Amino acid sequence: MSTTEKEATAPTTSHIAGLATTQDVERIEAPVTWKAYLLCAFASFGGIFFGYDSGYINGVLGSKIFIEAVEGVGAKAVSESNTSLIVSILSCGTFFGALIAGDLADMIGRKWTVILGCVIYMAGCVVQMITGLGDALGAIVAGRLIAGIGVGFESAVVILYMSEICPRKVRGALVAGYQFCITIGIMLASCVVYATEKRTDTGSYRIPIAIQFLWAIILAGGLFFLPDSPRYFVKKANLAAATDSLARLRGQPKESEYIQVELAEIVANEEYERQLIPSTTWFGSWANCFKGSLFKANSNLRKTILGTSLQMMQQWTGVNFIFYYSTPFLKSTGAISNSFLISMIFTIINVCSTPISFWTVEKWGRRTILLWGALGMLICQFLVAIIGVTVGFNHTSPAPTEADPDATLANNISAVNAQIAFIAIFIFFFASTWGPGAWILIGEIFPLPIRSRGVGLSTASNWLWNTIIAVITPYMVGESRGNMKSSVFFVWGGLCTLALIYTFLFVPETKGLSLEQVDKMMEETTPRTSAKWKPTTTFAGAAQSEESYLTKGGSAV
Repeated sequence: MSTTEKEATAPTTSHIAGLATTQDVERIEAPVTWKAYLLCAFASFGGIFFGYDSGYINGVLGSKIFIEAVEGVGAKAVSESNTSLIVSILSCGTFFGALIAGDLADMIGRKWTVILGCVIYMAGCVVQMITGLGDALGAIVAGRLIAGIGVGFESAVVILYMSEICPRKVRGALVAGYQFCITIGIMLASCVVYATEKRTDTGSYRIPIAIQFLWAIILAGGLFFLPDSPRYFVKKANLAAATDSLARLRGQPKESEYIQVELAEIVANEEYERQLIPSTTWFGSWANCFKGSLFKANSNLRKTILGTSLQMMQQWTGVNFIFYYSTPFLKSTGAISNSFLISMIFTIINVCSTPISFWTVEKWGRRTILLWGALGMLICQFLVAIIGVTVGFNHTSPAPTEADPDATLANNISAVNAQIAFIAIFIFFFASTWGPGAWILIGEIFPLPIRSRGVGLSTASNWLWNTIIAVITPYMVGESRGNMKSSVFFVWGGLCTLALIYTFLFVPETKGLSLEQVDKMMEETTPRTSAKWKPTTTFAGAAQSEESYLTKGGSAV
């Protein structure tokens, strides 16, 4: 290659804030190493908190000794009102935890907020462990509320932390690992509940509760040795710590041009965003999340609505109905001999389907998988509903036995099996699309000045709707309440249809872009054309060019 050709292909570099910069949009990050993969992937372990807590309560509510501890000797089930309270109170705690975590993540750092969340989570587990002594209902409710605050810290800040430390080319796959860990947590909870359901002592519910300590110790212990987010240090104007953190995360020496260039890009973007969103008071910093026009795609208000509504839509799919209430719902048909086993099968499908997103989210993009996922889910939900109201779940006859005089049996076992099959296919579509996709996007769409609060608000939205669904579902399907039976799937199918329309109109494509480039993309394009957008310059390069222009006597417009 000639000297001229070498010069043409070499990156153009200059300096900003003492750091090397480049105009080459493909050279703003270091090559991905296995060390970087492992460091970034470890944080996703936090998803096990979310998943395990969502999964174990389903089985515990069916434990005979737990039922009698809460309702009294001889009771056959936890009342609908107590079920609603026990399930939803965790989500109430996580809602407030996620909001508080947005502030703490900016005050003490991303990783220390997660570690603090682990400590709070363990305190909640201790309180839950005393269920059965004195007021059993009071103990389980108080413990789940406290543990929920810890889960709120973790669920909001782990997504924030991972989005800020992961390399852009694999960020989607690594953040999807968080959802994968959620599914593993649900599966582990199902395994533990299945193993303890035959116990005749308090171990039938205390063992599933106690195992939660392990997840908190592993996550807190591991994060203690990991660096905090370099973007957090840039926000705090601590470039030395940011350089050290980024070098550890990318597996490169501090003097590496890759480290210098990537850090310069983060610094330049932070300075650019600070011009648009200046530092202000505590109240003002929250108010910044709601500034701008509703009709401008890149406004803070639109981004906040996008993040919170994505999490709302994820909950609207009805997936938590399957994992919270599938055991009593399937048992009521009389067509299932072992409802715990069916729930376990659903959970395994959930786990095995999620890793598909590791590839699809980087191959086809976030927007594409959300569109196809919503389409697949709505078809499955409507089929389950139609089969159920015509020949399936809704049609049973009395089939008393000596053990259960009130037992019923489905008139058409094959139809019930078909419904179960479509529920399983629905889980496949959710786990491979909306499960990880919503979490990935909320970590990517917010600019650095409001990112921690934006992710906190989005996560709080997830838990708010989780709470609402947990509260209303027992009343929707309870035999003495709404008794909707299979008709409840018409509700979920209709909401999945709304998710499809919403995605088409409002969700942008962020695949392959750095967090700084996502900001630029949302300025220059619309959601429906975002997949075609390509970066043409770097923030650091643009800032350097403007500085050179002003130095030569130009004027800023």
